[in-house]
Amino acid sequence: MMNEKVGSIAGQIWTALSEKGALNGKDLKKAAKLKTDKELCLGLGWLLREGKINVTEDGKEILVSLI
Repeated sequence: MMNEKVGSIAGQIWTALSEKGALNGKDLKKAAKLKTDKELCLGLGWLLREGKINVTEDGKEILVSLI
């Protein structure tokens, strides 16, 4: 059940990035309509493992984009 939830969250993140382009963590969380930082981290981990996103650090912020 948790795999399905995390997969769904990853899909929301991918869709938001596809529609809006590269986003920082705060804006991505909002665009993907996620409720918690935990959801964001789980979804990002899933997409990173699949090799579908780039995550770079810009000072204290992260910038996430599709590959």
